[in-house]
Amino acid sequence: MNRIDRLQAILIQLQSKQIVKAQEIADRFEISLRTVYRDIRALDKAGVPIGSEAGIGYFLMEGYHLPPVMFTNPEANALVLGAKLVEKMTDASINAAFQSALYKVKSVLKSHSKESVADMEQRIEVRRNLGTPPPFENHFLLDIQQAIVQQNVLEIEYSASRTAQPTRRNIEPIGLLHYGSGWHLIAFCQLRNDYRDFRVDRIGTLGKAGKTFRAQSAHSFQAYLAQIVQTLNLEEAVILFDKSVACFVGEQKYAYGFIAEESLENQVRMRFLTAYPEALAHWLLMYTNAITIEKPAHLREKMRQLTAELQRHYL
Repeated sequence: MNRIDRLQAILIQLQSKQIVKAQEIADRFEISLRTVYRDIRALDKAGVPIGSEAGIGYFLMEGYHLPPVMFTNPEANALVLGAKLVEKMTDASINAAFQSALYKVKSVLKSHSKESVADMEQRIEVRRNLGTPPPFENHFLLDIQQAIVQQNVLEIEYSASRTAQPTRRNIEPIGLLHYGSGWHLIAFCQLRNDYRDFRVDRIGTLGKAGKTFRAQSAHSFQAYLAQIVQTLNLEEAVILFDKSVACFVGEQKYAYGFIAEESLENQVRMRFLTAYPEALAHWLLMYTNAITIEKPAHLREKMRQLTAELQRHYL
């Protein structure tokens, strides 16, 4: 990226937030802090009213606005791809809001870009894996997002499992987390007097309780995520896959805690962090003698047990 394009991009970034740290700009464009300071001075000399707070960051003075932003073809195509993912991985409320935003993006595209985007929409498709539950039918994700930002206490009817009787609870939402093919709402549950993980597809009804909670009393969402990692008691497993089968592992490895791999002469060494070594062992069975478990030792023992059970079963 040349300097003129970078200055324009920095200006857009400054308009995207109330305060932007110099390090954020440096990280985004992979430049030094000294270069960031020079670029900010250049924008200031060009008449852009940039304010700063020592140790905090930069901001645009109130009332300054850029003309409508133009999108490049790669940016518009990236949004088209994002729309396909949003359609399959969120609910109707988020999808409607995203489609509305996408129409606004399309409205400022040049004619040739509009044709390119229309063509790209017909050439991208997102399919859900077999066995993956369908998107949930409620329309709560947008309301949940607003409640998180506005710190509104929510009143929900929630079923802890598919067969459990629903209970009414007042909760203080702090964040949304996507894992295990679904969305989870992390919130302080006033009924349980503790933070809980609520599967959004098990929320029957949702509404505002007419109260707010104070930001300073809210649990840190990132702290909650760190706490989850600590309590999972994760264990490292190192597996050697013959290259003849490594190419078939695909996306499945991520479901079992895959974190890294190393290519060897005839094998691929893969590392996993897992809280469920038994599930990992059952998955590894399909690769028979094309894998070698380097560690842990008890995973090798589990594999011996499973293969012995198979042998007894089919003899």
